[in-house]
Amino acid sequence: MKRQIIRIDEDRCNGCGLCVPACAEGALQIVNGKARLVADRLCDGLGACLGDCPQGALIIEEREAEAFDEEAVHHHLAHLEAGKKAKVQDFDCGCPGTHARALAAKKEPVAQVSGETTQSELGQWPVQLKLINPGAPYFRGADLLVAADCVPFAFADFHRQLLRGRAVAVGCPKLDDAMQYVDKLAEIIRRNDLSAITVTYMEVPCCSGLVSIVREALKRSGCAVPVNLVRVALDGTVMEEKRLSA
Repeated sequence: MKRQIIRIDEDRCNGCGLCVPACAEGALQIVNGKARLVADRLCDGLGACLGDCPQGALIIEEREAEAFDEEAVHHHLAHLEAGKKAKVQDFDCGCPGTHARALAAKKEPVAQVSGETTQSELGQWPVQLKLINPGAPYFRGADLLVAADCVPFAFADFHRQLLRGRAVAVGCPKLDDAMQYVDKLAEIIRRNDLSAITVTYMEVPCCSGLVSIVREALKRSGCAVPVNLVRVALDGTVMEEKRLSA
């Protein structure tokens, strides 16, 4: 049949993933760094995702396509939910790399580079958003730093200026599952009465997806937490600091 349906301009798409949580039917996914329509029958053609694409890569067009199937959407969403529950667990698998642990504060510098002493400000393990336990004690009442994983490589003073005194969750909004991140962050926010959230991300367009992920997580949590944004340039300088608007 001929009907309205989404089309993705791959030349414009930068894989930021902002469209994924905007699609209530779960019809969009990031595959190999680009947005993809999972199946024609999952797209209702109403275009709820259009306004979430900063590159204008999403277009509604009329073409031959399989009819929209609400039952297929129901089964697809159930499958996605089952997959997320399998991933967003408290990781009691016995793997040492996933065990939540608080790290003792450092009393003395632990490294010396070119005559200058420095020390780690990391106060927890693990740090990857996929692996952290939302119920870990170091999140309770914490000032949470949500960091794009490229930021510590670009920003030389990351530990002292951003990490010190904060719990941290690290991830890549382009290469990882945006909805998984939304669910995990929403649970952290909901369970821990956070004092504040700082989101730090790179200047490249796809990295701004982390801001949308945090915004959606806040919405789903039903909690009000102040959010500060720190955008870092490729040369390691801080380009912009501001408060996230409602």
